[in-house]
Amino acid sequence: MVAALGGAKQGMTDFDRIGYGGPMPPRGHGVHHYHFKLYALDTELKLPARVAKTQLEEAMHGHILSQAELIGTYQRQ
Repeated sequence: MVAALGGAKQGMTDFDRIGYGGPMPPRGHGVHHYHFKLYALDTELKLPARVAKTQLEEAMHGHILSQAELIGTYQRQ
């Protein structure tokens, strides 16, 4: 748990580390799409630190009240 996040926990990224690192597609690789998902749950999940995305999705199953998704794009020159 990170105090600066108001008690929120962060899971593992595709880069096998914790914490958002920002968009970083390879130079000249074209536009990349970044999906940011927000879920409203009917319960607080009790998950360990460094939880994987598949474990998070499994724990959320049956508890999602609403959800939203923002898709951003970015291209490095």
